[in-house]
Amino acid sequence: MVRCKDDSLYTGVTTDLTRRTKEHNSINKGAKYTRNKQPVTLVFHIEKQDRSDACKYEYEIKQLTKKQKEALILQFNNQALVN
Repeated sequence: MVRCKDDSLYTGVTTDLTRRTKEHNSINKGAKYTRNKQPVTLVFHIEKQDRSDACKYEYEIKQLTKKQKEALILQFNNQALVN
């Protein structure tokens, strides 16, 4: 999940976080949604075993409210600080 400059959140699936984040910050390869909302910053990620699992989890995240997504991001960042 990336946070756009307008504070909106964009969720997607990728096999390469670094590459995809750079692409979202480019005019040519970023998602249509993020093109006019640059720069974007990676705020949440999780690894899944395969693309099918990743897409199912992406769908679950997209069903959350923004408040719930923010709580997920906060929990993720707190766990990163502990580890």
